[in-house]
Amino acid sequence: MSPWILAALAGLVFAFLQYVGRDLRLGARAILPAALRAVAITLLAALLLDAPAGRRKPLATWVALDASASWRRGGDTSAWRRAWREVRAARPESLFLFGDSLRALRGTDSLTTPGDLASTARPAVERALGRGHPLVVVTDGELADPEALNELPAGSRVIVEPHRSASDLAVSSLELPRAVVSGDTVELRVGLVAGGSGASAATLAITVGDASVLSVPVDALAPYAERALTVRARMEGREGPTIVRAIVRSPGDTEAHNDTLAMAVDLSRAASAVFVSTSPDFDARYALSVLRGALAVPTRGYFRVAPGAWRVDGSLAAVSEADVRTAFRDAPVAILHGDTSAFGAPRSATSGPLALVVPAAASDGEWYAADAPPSPLAPALSGLPWDSLPPITVGAAPPAGQWRALEVRRGREEDRRVIIAGSDTPRRVVIVAASGLWRWRFRGGASADAFTALWGSLFDWLAAERADRRAAVPTGIVVRAGEPVRWHRGSATDSAVLVVLRRVARNDSARVDSMTLRFRGDATIAESPALAPGLYTASVRGGTTMLAVNNAREWLPRSPRVKAGAVGGGVPVDAAPRLRSAGWAYALLLFLLCAEWVVRRRLGMR
Repeated sequence: MSPWILAALAGLVFAFLQYVGRDLRLGARAILPAALRAVAITLLAALLLDAPAGRRKPLATWVALDASASWRRGGDTSAWRRAWREVRAARPESLFLFGDSLRALRGTDSLTTPGDLASTARPAVERALGRGHPLVVVTDGELADPEALNELPAGSRVIVEPHRSASDLAVSSLELPRAVVSGDTVELRVGLVAGGSGASAATLAITVGDASVLSVPVDALAPYAERALTVRARMEGREGPTIVRAIVRSPGDTEAHNDTLAMAVDLSRAASAVFVSTSPDFDARYALSVLRGALAVPTRGYFRVAPGAWRVDGSLAAVSEADVRTAFRDAPVAILHGDTSAFGAPRSATSGPLALVVPAAASDGEWYAADAPPSPLAPALSGLPWDSLPPITVGAAPPAGQWRALEVRRGREEDRRVIIAGSDTPRRVVIVAASGLWRWRFRGGASADAFTALWGSLFDWLAAERADRRAAVPTGIVVRAGEPVRWHRGSATDSAVLVVLRRVARNDSARVDSMTLRFRGDATIAESPALAPGLYTASVRGGTTMLAVNNAREWLPRSPRVKAGAVGGGVPVDAAPRLRSAGWAYALLLFLLCAEWVVRRRLGMR
């Protein structure tokens, strides 16, 4: 209903109640003050509703052009030129470029070069919504947030100028431990994705530093198909940071920017953490992966696959029990999973910080994580979504220690039991008396984050005096241009870390930059601004590390996620001038109220 109709009804009702209901004795003399009251209340209600003060005016259509680097993929810019022709044909009142930022462009005479490192449309959508203008979005269809277009005002539309299909094979992901013992065989997970015309049979090569360590064939892929490969490679080289690269070579490949993905890895002569499992299961496997990621120190794992038969994690090479005992005894940080008495008294088997993970022998009902009492692990566990975590299996005997880190309850009962306890003196020891925690990781999402937070905080506390003295190191994930760099805190006492970055170049004129990482509170992760592609050395207090920044995701082939045509269902903003912005409305309201008061006084009314 129109705001003016509502305001008029309110004015009539107020005037009726004031004059017709109470001052019937005045008769026709009450018509004038009643009319003044009705008009005054109508105007007041219209101001409260911010009713239109004039006729609506049609809003001009704006144009937003996707300026991401994906237009240049494969070296074919014909789609970009067609997009510019669409922009010129629209003759927009306002033209915006969007991608990794939103900015206005004056005129359409000059053909700019697309180079943004992202394809985010939401800033353009929010600008159009704020002013109510219909928006024409011109894109190649590869938006990172296509769902944002549904919020556009009515009358908006999308123009898609797709790329010409071409043969392409790209390395989309690379996963491996951040720190490795030199000479160990580690597992690498490599993700591949094909272009619009698919990809022919190819070869995947793994290099460590400048040396090629592995080459495997890759079957042909269908258009936009994805494939994940798991390979094992021997990491060998000089001690210190080095670069591991996954390189794919495919005949007829049209884009070289996405053929290589690199990640910095620290090589060490000896392990700084040793993980031993006498009964390997999902708990051991997932906890070992968190151990490698959380500590960012060289880690070696040993699994007992049969009585007296031991294997090295990664290469699955046979190793004697005597060697496992020696490695466990000399480990700076030791974790023993399964039979904690396999090497005798567990606290005598090693002299360093120790974690004992004791799986439950039998099921005693379903137990759910309930609370994190005050402990050294509490800052990382306090915000976990307890109600959404899967059940776990709990041992009959709760662990003992100087502090308790995690309590569980059976179903909805009040019966509670401690499953994690630790001690600080005479050395750091923590005991985990539960199994089935792998279900948290297996479910994914917030539950998987809870699994990582639990084991990561446990290992971080256990290895607070680890060999790696660097104040901060990059997290063990691939870094891409256009995305912030994530750093892992090296020391709990360092809330601000100075990082000096030097780009590795063939000449000595490499630019040197510095920045300060700020870890807020008990946070272990901090972010720094995005960097240009290349290799960098990062110097921090306590040592130096390397950082490999890869080309942006815009160079990866992606199937179009947006279709051309009308889009948006948001209600357009009323373009009529609003009453609240009209000064005469306030003056008229004051005049009406004063006039009514004068008339009422002349009639002898109060």
